[in-house]
Amino acid sequence: MTTGSMRVKPVSGLKWSGKTIAAIAGGFRNTVWLRILLIPLLLVLLLRILPVTLPDTPFSTVLEDRQGGMLGARIATDGQWRFPTADSIPGKFRLALLTFEDRSYYYHPGVNPFSLARAAWQNLKAYKRVSGGSTITMQLARVLRGHRERSLWNKIMEILFAIRLECRYSKSSILSVYASCAPFGGNVVGITAASHRYFGKDPFSLSWAEAATLAVLPNAPSLIQPSRNRELLRNKRDRVLKMLYRKGFIDTNTYSLALLEPLPEKPLPMPQKAQHLLARAANEQGGRVIRTTIDPFLQERVNEILLRHHNYLKSNEIHNLAALVLDVESGSVLAYVGNITQSSDPSAGGDVDVIVSPRSTGSLLKPILFAAMLSAGELLPGTLIPDIPTQIGGFSPKNYNLSYEGAVPAKRALAKSLNIPAVKMLKDFGVERFYHLLQQLGMTTLTFPSDHYGLSLILGGAEGTLWDICGMYASLARPLNHYRTYESRYSPADIHPPGYLAKKPLKNSKESISGQSLITAGSLWLMFEALVEVNRPDEESGWRSYAGMGKVAWKTGTSFGFRDGWAVATTPRYVVGVWVGNADGEGRPGLTGIGTAAPVLFDILDVIKSANWFNIPYDDLVRVPVCRRSGHLASALCQPVDTLWVQLAGKTTDVCPYHQLVHLDPSGKYRVNTDCEEAGNIRNVPWFILPPAQEYYFRSKNAFYQTLPVLKKGCKETDNQLVMELVTLREVNQVFIPREMDGSKGRIIFQAAHRDPSAKIFWHLDNQYVGQTTQPHQLSISPGQGSHRLVLVDEEGNRFVKQFEVLDKQK
Repeated sequence: MTTGSMRVKPVSGLKWSGKTIAAIAGGFRNTVWLRILLIPLLLVLLLRILPVTLPDTPFSTVLEDRQGGMLGARIATDGQWRFPTADSIPGKFRLALLTFEDRSYYYHPGVNPFSLARAAWQNLKAYKRVSGGSTITMQLARVLRGHRERSLWNKIMEILFAIRLECRYSKSSILSVYASCAPFGGNVVGITAASHRYFGKDPFSLSWAEAATLAVLPNAPSLIQPSRNRELLRNKRDRVLKMLYRKGFIDTNTYSLALLEPLPEKPLPMPQKAQHLLARAANEQGGRVIRTTIDPFLQERVNEILLRHHNYLKSNEIHNLAALVLDVESGSVLAYVGNITQSSDPSAGGDVDVIVSPRSTGSLLKPILFAAMLSAGELLPGTLIPDIPTQIGGFSPKNYNLSYEGAVPAKRALAKSLNIPAVKMLKDFGVERFYHLLQQLGMTTLTFPSDHYGLSLILGGAEGTLWDICGMYASLARPLNHYRTYESRYSPADIHPPGYLAKKPLKNSKESISGQSLITAGSLWLMFEALVEVNRPDEESGWRSYAGMGKVAWKTGTSFGFRDGWAVATTPRYVVGVWVGNADGEGRPGLTGIGTAAPVLFDILDVIKSANWFNIPYDDLVRVPVCRRSGHLASALCQPVDTLWVQLAGKTTDVCPYHQLVHLDPSGKYRVNTDCEEAGNIRNVPWFILPPAQEYYFRSKNAFYQTLPVLKKGCKETDNQLVMELVTLREVNQVFIPREMDGSKGRIIFQAAHRDPSAKIFWHLDNQYVGQTTQPHQLSISPGQGSHRLVLVDEEGNRFVKQFEVLDKQK
């Protein structure tokens, strides 16, 4: 052995001792074991230091209908069309991709040494980089590392990352992730986004030619784009198709036809079938695929209907419409059109989602008040409600037609949407009580205390959303649908807001079902029956009949100033809500619920065609005798009497107060008493008598109404009948008199009603005679500040007295 070199020459005849051999063998074994121990340690270290999770990159929000079809998508916050990772990739694309990129994908451990060697040899021969030799796993590693520059060091790191990925994940998972985050040119990332952007379809619907086109794009996305280099793109696509054909994946005919397919043109826009719902979903839970309950067919039809009506309404400068269709049973949203998008006129407010925008509700809350009063036993469906000029404090409601009916059945007042009877009903029911009921039913926009809204709450004084309104009507219909199923009981779970997310419906447990309900089933059924009016009166009489659709309960509403037109329809299966107006709140002549929203409503109803009707909840109804004239429970004096189904609580309502015994002479022409007629000659006749103010308007619209006969000469009024009363200031004792435009002192116009149309009334203020009137009994008086006493006297000496106070400023 020479010490100057690393060569070792054997020495012949050298004999090894046993100890020497044992020492050498032991050292060798220690080295082997050391290496054996180091290998797993290095692998563990490798697995620990190399991250394998996707980078925290933002995703696009993708909205799907209930069948999985795309309704729309919103670009990610970094400006990329990058869809969330899919669980699987289409078979055609998978075969095309592996054929083109990595034919031995399922056989290598993330790195293909033969491909790397071949790429190195090709690069050396060409004196430049012509091939990378990367597997799909290595390409994914490069994506995860942020597409760093190509270098030997980064290539080594990609190899290590690829091995790490293969140790951790399955081949199918790696392939799915790669397909979801690979670049496809421009700002398109992932197979799903590329399929929609370049071909306008789901990736599972791609043809072989389309799949082959997309398979070659990740290889050089910055060079090959469908909008340029088309021959190079076609050549690569056709090469993939030829390889698929040679491997037997496609037959001759498929191959020939695929070669004839054109390349995609410029990227296509994403679907915009429910863009306002997309914006809402992106705001609430963006960056993922959101499966909704939207019915794709119905959504498309509702879009078409609103667009058609918009083309007509915009001639009246009405630019915005919205519609919502709910499934009653689940509360799921079947169609959601938040507005009409107008790209040609951005100032028209088409981007505003009106479905969730608070707007004045108009008359839409009247049916709920009607049902609540029925449920509380405070009226029957036909109970007469006063409809006369009314002033309560500084609030003076008017009917839409500026006329009065004197008294009107509650259900007819609801069908005609009369304002004064609704205000009278709310006053009797209580504003705060109704306010809390609305909150319990799901009205979320009541942000002020109840006294802020006052009696105007029933006339649109509070704002509501189409979302809440439709949800409330669905919650009112649901207990009726379940009444038999729950054995004449109720579930609190039936009252809930709508939802647009696809999820399993919650089932009610037996423990949650009880005998208590916000509104009883009988009252709800009577309410919906009252809203089934095929031919509406007055301005609605020209509306065409929709009897062929089956029974539909529907209600319209118009806000003050003609700013909002509403229409809501309810059937056992569906609730449909429509809003028409201008997003900026501008009112327009003719912008009424019946004139603008109702036509849209019935066009939608014509599509869904719900023929069934609510089952009658007999367990919550009872047949009782009802006075046909007053709508109250019949008294012994009532004639005629009808036996009707009313809510159970209706048994406790008041009996008819309007039928009274009237004492007549034998001729029946005069009222008499024992002061002027023999007792044996007096006829006692039941008579339907309304208070004078109601009678004044009622008799002109109801031919059956008979006024009281006059009192016979020589008789004194002993029947305690109210002969006359004030129409104005009837329900208030304080009044503020504003000044005129010229600054002079203002005046009050008093109006009175007398049972005798030919009577004269003599007016006295504070014991001073101020004038006399005949029908119509109106007199203008200018009382000073302070308390006053007004006395009305007729020719027969009948008197009416009213105490009131004039305030120096309005309260």
